[in-house]
Parts: sequence; C-alpha cells; structure tokens
Amino acid sequence: MTHVMHRRRVAVLAAVTGALAVGGLGAVSNASAAGGRSAIRGTHPEWAAPSQQVTPQATTSGTVSARVYLAGRDQAGLTSFAAAVSTPGNKLYGKYLTPSQMQSRYGPTDAQVTALKQWLTGAGLTVTAVHKSVAGYIAVTGSLAAAQKAFGVTFGSYQGPDKKTDRAPQQQATAPSSVADAILTVTGLDTASHNAKPLDTLPPPGPNYWVAPPTSAFYGQRIADDEPTAYGHHWPWAVTGYTPKQVRGAYGVDSSGMTGKGQTVAIVDAFASPTMASDAQRYANVTGDPKVAKGQYKQYLPSTFDLTDACDAAGWYGEETLDVESVHGMAPGANVRYVAGQDCTDSSLDDALSYIVNHKLASIVSNSWGEPFDDASDGDVLTLIFKSGAAEGIGFFFSSGDSGYESPAEDPFSDQRQVDSPVSNPWATGVGGTSVAIGSSNNYEWETSWGTMNDPLASNGKSWQDPPPGPYPADYDGSGGGGVSTTYSQPWYQRGIVPFKLATHLPDGSTSSTAMRVVPDISAYADPGTGFLVGQTTLQPDGKTYKFSLSRIGGTSVACPTMAGIQADAQQAAGHALGFANPAIYQRYGTSAYHDVTDYPQGNGVRLAEVRDNYSDPYTKALPLLANLRTLGINGEGADALPAVQGYDDATGVGSPRNYVQSYH
Repeated sequence: MTHVMHRRRVAVLAAVTGALAVGGLGAVSNASAAGGRSAIRGTHPEWAAPSQQVTPQATTSGTVSARVYLAGRDQAGLTSFAAAVSTPGNKLYGKYLTPSQMQSRYGPTDAQVTALKQWLTGAGLTVTAVHKSVAGYIAVTGSLAAAQKAFGVTFGSYQGPDKKTDRAPQQQATAPSSVADAILTVTGLDTASHNAKPLDTLPPPGPNYWVAPPTSAFYGQRIADDEPTAYGHHWPWAVTGYTPKQVRGAYGVDSSGMTGKGQTVAIVDAFASPTMASDAQRYANVTGDPKVAKGQYKQYLPSTFDLTDACDAAGWYGEETLDVESVHGMAPGANVRYVAGQDCTDSSLDDALSYIVNHKLASIVSNSWGEPFDDASDGDVLTLIFKSGAAEGIGFFFSSGDSGYESPAEDPFSDQRQVDSPVSNPWATGVGGTSVAIGSSNNYEWETSWGTMNDPLASNGKSWQDPPPGPYPADYDGSGGGGVSTTYSQPWYQRGIVPFKLATHLPDGSTSSTAMRVVPDISAYADPGTGFLVGQTTLQPDGKTYKFSLSRIGGTSVACPTMAGIQADAQQAAGHALGFANPAIYQRYGTSAYHDVTDYPQGNGVRLAEVRDNYSDPYTKALPLLANLRTLGINGEGADALPAVQGYDDATGVGSPRNYVQSYH
C-alpha cells in the first residue's frame, strides 16, 4: 500500500512563494517603492503572470480576508542566535530561550502593532484579530477597494494553481515605509482557495487497504519460486509490514538502551482521527510494545474543523495514526503531543506549528505533509517559525516527498521539476526515503534509495509484462523526494559536505553560480514494499462496519516520524534538547552514526527486487490476486533521477541511522 504524504494544495490562502535568498544566514529586506512605500516580498504570486490572465480587465469588486504577518524585531539577530544555539561547539550551543524571552527579544512591539492597525483601518479595512506572538498576524477584512488603497495594488483574474479562475494582485503589494519593517508578508490577497462552512463533526474513517498474501515476516523469509525470475534470480515476497521492534533493531535503537524517556515529540497534521489514541493502544498490544501510559499522549485541537470535504479529512486519518504509532514505536518512553490544523491550508498548519513554538510544547516536531514548492504560500512565515523554534531548542522534521524530484512525470500536481515545501526550508530537517531489508533477528541487511518500478505479471503468467524494471514513467510507483532548491542558497551546515557540483545543478538543467540548499538531510525506510505495519479503525469490506485492522503503509510519511522518534532517543542519550538538528547531523557525516545508502548496496551493480501480490480491489479484498515485480533503488530516470551514491546525495542525504543514537551519548 502506498500512502503518500498529504499535500496542502487544497485551499491555499495565498500563493506567496517565500523567495528568501538565504546566503547562509541572511535575509532579504523589502525593496523600496515609489511614493514613500516599500514592497512586501512575495505578495505577487508567480502564477499571476500575463500569460495566465483570463481577461484584460481589472477586477474591481469583491472582498478580501487577509493576514498581515508581523516580522518582529531584529531578524538578523534572531538568525545569528538560532544558528549559534544549534551548532555544537559554539559557546551558545544549547542555551535556548523561553517563549517569553523570544517575545521580549525578537517579537513585535506594541507600537508596531498599533501603527499597523492604524494604517490598515485608515485604508478602510476592518481588523478582526490580532495575534502578537511568533508568526503572529493582524487579520483584516474589507472591500477590494480598501485592499487596493491599503496595499497599493490592482487586481486581475488568472488561471490559478487550482485550475480555476482566481483573483490575484497584479503587482507586488506595498506598505508605507514607516510600517514596512514590521511586516513579514501578507497572505489572502488572492482567492486561490477552497472555502467551505465550518463543520462541527468529522467524517468517519475510510476503508482499509488490505495486504494480500503471501507475505514475509522479514525480508527474504519467503521466496516467490513460482513467479518468473528477474535479474537472474527469484525474489522474496514483500514483507507484511515491519513492526517497531524490527525497525528499532535495524537502526540501532534497541542496542542503545534509549527509549526517549523524558522527551516530548509533537505531531502536526490536519484534522484528527477520532480513534487515534485507542488505535495506538491496540497497536501496541498487537506488536508487543509498551502501552501508551496515562498522560503520555495529549491532543490539542481547534474548536471546529473547516474544509473537511475539500481537504478529504478522513484521508488524513491514516497519516495521523501512522505518525503517532511510529513515534511511540521508536521512542516508547517519550511523550507525544498531537496538534491539529483546523484544515489543510497553509495558514492553518502554520498556526499549529507556531502554537508549538509559542507554548514550547515539544522539542521535536514531526510533519508528514508538504507540497511542490511553487504551490506554497508561506515561505517567509515558515522561516520565522523554524528560526524561532531553533532559538527555543525545537527541531522541525519534514517528509521529503513521495514523488522524487516532483517532476510532472512523477507527480501530476507539479507543473515543473522542483523540490517540495516546507522540507526545502534551510531551517527544517528533511527526511528522505529508503527501502530496507531487515533480517530474522531484526538485523540490518542492506538499504537502498526508495524508488520503485512496478512491473505487472504478463497475461501468460510466465514472464513479467515488460523487461524488468519496466518503462519509466509508466511503471514508476513512487520514490523519496529530494533535489536542489532554486530559492534558498546553501546553508552553513551543508558547506564542505554537499558536493558543489550537485548544489549548483538546478532542476531545469542549468547551473547556478552559487551553491543552493539540497534536500534531504537524512533518511529512513519509506518504501511501502518494505513498509510499516499500521493499525487503525477502518471501514470493513462489507461497507457498513468499522473495526481495528492492520495494513502496510509507506512513503516518507513513515520515514519522518520514524526519525523524529529516533531523535527523541538521541536527546535522551545526550541529556539535553538537540533543537534544530541539522548542524549536528552534518557534523556526524562520514562516521558510524550513519549507513551510507546507495543504489547498489551489494556492490555488484545488480538491481534488487521483491514480488508483491495485490488484491484486484484492495479495499474489498476482491480477487484475483495480481502479482507484480517491484524493482528497488530507481529514484527517477534521466533528468528526474536522484541517484544514491557514496557519500552525500539528494536521494538519501547523509544516510540512515546506524549508531546515530549512540553518537550523542
């Protein structure tokens, strides 16, 4: 079963690209504009280009609901401080701030908020909310005429990223120079969003994805002798789904003796499965892991949920259950805090992230969601949240994506070859995906980059439909995300480790004059063929009843919470919060902390594969069974390829955990 990380492409409040050029640590200031006004970066969406304009006439009627995000004070100072406290060896390393100290040192002042409110109301907008905190904002509503007056823009109609006609500013928004320094960005000036009335209740969970037999309990247990050969071999049946104990053994967690005791991991997703807590308890019983103790798990939910249909709320339930069970499985002694976004929009998920920072709920945050970078609306907001979190000793982990380089060949929702957001932000830790073979003693056998080609059995049953591995992209079946950012320059922790040739090779094939941010940073198992055994209350094949059921789940949605749980173990070993993880991760590059993951882990140039049966309809267990040859370690081809080579690469980063936890002891 391939569960991919959820996308926030539904209901994006504003297509702000967040084009922050990070030259190691610096930020770009707002540009000056005519008439004593300054441009507000990122407020003219890239998709609102003349070629996409639906009509030449300007849009003059309508209403606006926008957020003016507060920049706070001394952003350069915050950047330097966040880097210092995150870098081992720096005299400030580990000397984190409390939320109140963050607010008093770097937050917006009362005078700034007052001045912004006076400007906005003076233009005819109505202030509906003020949040003076990390990633705080002033929410406003009003007529289009008032928005034009306030932000100095005209509006037009364009073919938007949602493939609908959307309104957007025709220019970059501006603000009076006297208040511009207090503004981080503005969202909501365009209408590239899906609006629905809030619902008080959530829909029930969807049907279960049933894993078809035969399967193996560990890699290589059962060989598919009755199926055709490939690459000169008969290959094993896919695993039923690895349990946490198997993964803890393979990645050296059990041998470290750490359980994450005393640490707290937060999980952010949209919505909340109504059976998440009880499912985690039943899952622990099934797998033989410790139960979730009283007070160990807590939820932080909004009063209502929005856009449940547009965001496919029930489609998030498996993600949420997976995240909780993975984190608890890797760190059974750690506390878990689930923080729900009100819906799947950028702004709602950002609210959940900022809530963790403003209340310091956890020191590790797992996020198994994202979107192609040019779909995102919140780059600058995320940077502020992540830097503020780093200053407080909080690290944010993100899945790298399930469609390789996010080319249109691999992801129909992506309009170009590009990296994902938020994972490519230099202040986030990007977790890539692998395929891993775990033996009968929970031992690590080999690991390769997650990138699967799925070749069906031919109708005669005597060969595979195409010569293995099959044609690309027709037989492509998902891979770990990665690649080179075209927006963020290379952060300080990647210098000297990420090859310069790789960091300057842009996704369109051109060469950058400066090194850029490359993702992922680290990786863990993600291939759904060597995936995670998950337990969830789901709709049964009769279409009427709900019952706790097991399934196999995959994607970097597995890798991210796995790594977040292992980070909790590492923090226990270190005896202190590790905060923003990347500087320490890269300092351990080339040591026994990692497995160096490559495309040919056995060193003989021979592809690795497995055989997997699927039900004709996996949601109803419909027969006949359909056999497939799954060739591993092919993360895209041609210009889309993300090869896993010796050393750092943009498929698996520095590698996967080996003695990672022990290295912090």
